[in-house]
Amino acid sequence: MNGRRPISAALLGAALLLVTACGGGGGADSGRDGKGKSDKAAEANKPSLAVVTVAPKDGAGSVATSGALQVKADKGKLTEVKVSDTKGNPVEGEITDGGASWTPAHHLAASTKYKVHAVAKDKEGRESAKDTTFTTLTPKNTFIGTFTPEDGSKVGVGMPFSVRFTRGITKPEDVEKAISVTTEPSVPVEGHWFGNDRLDFRPEEYWAAGTKVTVKLNLDGVEGRPGVYGKQARTVKFTIGRSQVSTVDVKTKTMTVKRDGKVIKKIPVTTGKPGYDTWNGQMVITERLKVTRMNGETVGYGGEYDIKDVPHAQRLTTSGTFIHGNYWGGDAFGNYNASHGCIGLRDVRGGYDSGVAAAWFFDRSMVGDVVIVKNSHDKPVAPDNGLNGWNMSWADWKK
Repeated sequence: MNGRRPISAALLGAALLLVTACGGGGGADSGRDGKGKSDKAAEANKPSLAVVTVAPKDGAGSVATSGALQVKADKGKLTEVKVSDTKGNPVEGEITDGGASWTPAHHLAASTKYKVHAVAKDKEGRESAKDTTFTTLTPKNTFIGTFTPEDGSKVGVGMPFSVRFTRGITKPEDVEKAISVTTEPSVPVEGHWFGNDRLDFRPEEYWAAGTKVTVKLNLDGVEGRPGVYGKQARTVKFTIGRSQVSTVDVKTKTMTVKRDGKVIKKIPVTTGKPGYDTWNGQMVITERLKVTRMNGETVGYGGEYDIKDVPHAQRLTTSGTFIHGNYWGGDAFGNYNASHGCIGLRDVRGGYDSGVAAAWFFDRSMVGDVVIVKNSHDKPVAPDNGLNGWNMSWADWKK
């Protein structure tokens, strides 16, 4: 028995040492690593404190096209906001206030379903998301804008982009904001309102030849007056052709035609006789007619004249000023002024002779070309009488 004790003690000691080593190591690892990993995992699995709110509420209908859509984050910051219609067309917007809110850059379209996807993170980086849908109102009353020039047109350097609205506008800033005009090469373009139903856009000086103009009419859903909404969304593109500016000197009864800054022809003319003086100022050709009827009753001159076959007529004002062929003027051209306010060029009845002055000028003109009248005894033409806003200073135009 005495011989076996040392062996038993040694074995027992080794066994105790083994148990202590295993148990002690496990306890230390658990305290240093196991418990820490568990805490981190638990922390990561906690829900985000960030709260995303979207107005209008999910599923809402008849939502206003302006001012109703708002996305906000509480106890966190917005990191992503996507708003689009059912066709995937995105709504532009911006995250502001340090990530606290998002608002759209412009109004929404009417009668349209939108979906919203918004994500926010709390200070621990945990994400919270919200997805909603809503539908905008269907307006009972609408308006559109009729415009000139037409899509795809090539026009002269004086041609503004002019929009006439079918309803009087009482919220002009909102409507103007919904129309964008961009150019290539780039040039500042500003809009000017004539009354409450017409809005024209132009640069400070005449367009440069070759300029490409793109207009986006984003009127669908814009409230132009209380309860009346636009229903138009389209893009219009037009190009500026060569430069042609013609100057009529009433005193010398001569028109000087300049093409791209160079004189290409001087033409004898006749203008308004005393009491019927031609307007002074810059006028833009807005309509071209190979032949037309001119009746004094339509412009307030009673039965003073009624010419059923005026050739080579090009309109300069809404009130009835034309630059046109004249086959009845005799020797007036370059000698005396005999018209009722129009600018007459020598022509033949029927307009068949391409060699006469009126035909030459007509064949080399286009809508948007500029005709300037100087030295007349009449006042300058009103800027809204035709597309003649060039008679306003740039400062007044931008007011």
